[in-house]
Amino acid sequence: MKLKEIADKIGGKVFGNSEVEIEGVASIETAKKGFITFIRSKKFIQSLKHSKASAVITGKYIKDIDIPQVVVENPLYAFAKVLEIFYKFSYKPQGILKGAYVSNTATIGKDVTIYSNVYIADSAFIGDRTVIYPGVFVGEKTIIGSDCIIYPNVTIREGVKIGSRVIIHSSSVIGSDGFGYVMNKGKHYKIPQVGSVVIEDDVEIGACVTIDRATIGETFIGKGTKIDNLVQIAHNVRIGKHSIIVAQVGIAGSSKIGEYVTLAGQVGIADHVDIEDGCIIAAKSGVMRNLKKGVYSGIPAIVHNKWLKIQVILEKLPELYKKIKELDAKISSGGK
Repeated sequence: MKLKEIADKIGGKVFGNSEVEIEGVASIETAKKGFITFIRSKKFIQSLKHSKASAVITGKYIKDIDIPQVVVENPLYAFAKVLEIFYKFSYKPQGILKGAYVSNTATIGKDVTIYSNVYIADSAFIGDRTVIYPGVFVGEKTIIGSDCIIYPNVTIREGVKIGSRVIIHSSSVIGSDGFGYVMNKGKHYKIPQVGSVVIEDDVEIGACVTIDRATIGETFIGKGTKIDNLVQIAHNVRIGKHSIIVAQVGIAGSSKIGEYVTLAGQVGIADHVDIEDGCIIAAKSGVMRNLKKGVYSGIPAIVHNKWLKIQVILEKLPELYKKIKELDAKISSGGK
């Protein structure tokens, strides 16, 4: 494919030879002749000068670069689109394969693929062009929309509602019982978890994620939200649209996460906490209270800039402690 054709598809402007043939996509370090790469930071310019790539996608024209450049508004987004051009998944429906169990009361859409060792229970619904890989369990009255991909060994319990174009990676569990008990006469008595999970369109859920069903009502994941691997979302949690939940995050019951929120790796959210739209919580932070829009760090989470100042002071504590001891000794000796 000629570079000018790629530029047209991604809305870019070519500087240099637009006729160069591009046969693949690669990083700056691994690119070879015939491949296109991308750059989104000035710190990679030196590496780019030594790259064997035949072209580069960039946000601004770079001087002293010999290879053709495609200048776009968002280089990383353009790079993703180019990857789609060269490595687009070609879907060919295979129907219900031998060894799959599909209840005769389940509704199966058009052009689906259901692999061997899948179990689809009574009154379940599977939308058009959805792919369900081996080892998946779909419970009673669960709804899965169109164009979804459910990877191997996923468990989707009864009464779950999943929108269209949802991707769920291997070994995740959707609709497991919430962790709810009440102490009575010295014993933990289980509170029945009779609610559901609702997942809107265009959500992606990583591997080994657990999303608990609500005690009553629903646990809710908003449209376009992306959830990384090894995340725990407890009962009755609500997550707004287009949020990012990074690996090993834990969200306790009945907390509300707004739209366009970022929870970085290993963030912990206490129960019944409200986090406003647009919040960013730095890695390993612990959120114990409601948060207004802003950037937060630490345990308990505080405003990020304040947390940074505290870290500077913490590094100086040994030195400050030594000075305090010296001053204390001087005072005790009458200033001698």
